[in-house]
Amino acid sequence: MTRVREGDQDAFRQLFDAFYEGLCNYADRLFKDRDSAEEIVQDLFCRYWEKRSEIEISSSPKGYFIMAIKNRYLNKVKEQRVRQEAHREIHLSARSSQLEAPVFDLQNRINEAYELLPEQCRKVFRMSREEGLKYPEIANQLGLSIKTVENQMGKGLRIFRTHLKEYLPLLIISLIKWPW
Repeated sequence: MTRVREGDQDAFRQLFDAFYEGLCNYADRLFKDRDSAEEIVQDLFCRYWEKRSEIEISSSPKGYFIMAIKNRYLNKVKEQRVRQEAHREIHLSARSSQLEAPVFDLQNRINEAYELLPEQCRKVFRMSREEGLKYPEIANQLGLSIKTVENQMGKGLRIFRTHLKEYLPLLIISLIKWPW
């Protein structure tokens, strides 16, 4: 691990070769998709290499990667639950006849707002909101500074706020959990 921290590519290759297949099998059992599993493990190794001088592994390397895969899985499950709950709430709200038209209009306005975003802003916004990536991950993938990503997100949110301001009450109503 010390050699990897110092940038020794041969040591990193040995680490990769030693753990890759087992980690892919573990990720596949969790995600139930071999392609996704391999992509996740490859991404973890890439991120580890990029941040090798900053990462302190107090346990074994295998334990570190297993925990990273498990955390990704838990984040995915949590994200899916949040989305399902939001969809359920919106669906329940849309059932009432007085909300059907506004919900349809809201979706159209959201689509319009996306179209108003400049191209780079749209990419950053979708990576953050739809893919759930954090600002440093977006910056890394797009070759931008984190500050640029923050600025693009701020611009996107301002456009959305302006374009959807009349729908704010509907959005609040659709997210409330009614006690009955």
